[in-house]
Amino acid sequence: MFTRYLKYWWAFLLRGIFAVLFGILALVWPLATIAALVLLFGAFVFIDGLLSVIHSFQMRKTEDRWWVLLLEGLAGIGIGLITFFYPQVTATLLVILVAVWAIFTGVFELVAAIRLRKEIKGEWLLGLAGILSIALGILFIVMPLAGSIVIAYWIGAYALIFGITLIVLGIRMRKLHKLMIEQHA
Repeated sequence: MFTRYLKYWWAFLLRGIFAVLFGILALVWPLATIAALVLLFGAFVFIDGLLSVIHSFQMRKTEDRWWVLLLEGLAGIGIGLITFFYPQVTATLLVILVAVWAIFTGVFELVAAIRLRKEIKGEWLLGLAGILSIALGILFIVMPLAGSIVIAYWIGAYALIFGITLIVLGIRMRKLHKLMIEQHA
């Protein structure tokens, strides 16, 4: 099975190259990255909502709760329109969502560190992680634009590392593929 993957080494290499290019672009133009992600999200939610509305009308004759899908679809259309007309609101809400998550995570990490202080050594590291999470969350709430730039940097850094990993994998797979061809010849 593994040998079948080897002859497609080039696909891993191409994916890696595109991921590296995307990562570089995200790191160089973080605001454009966030704007593009917000618009793609808006398009997805709008189209999904539209399809849900159409589907709900098709289900109307056979399902009693067809209206639930209709409401879901209308909500998607509404959120899609809000995203298109007010993209900064969507970007800000995304940052606030990450901020709330970071604060909750930080609080739970602090609580766990306090409970673990008699059980393990180094519990202060978990406490520090909690404090950093809370601080990041507060920073994102106070400065959402900075938060969106940080998120774009994270996405860019991830894409860059992911891409480099796939490039290395593609090159190694190519070498193995060549070796297998030579052994069978």
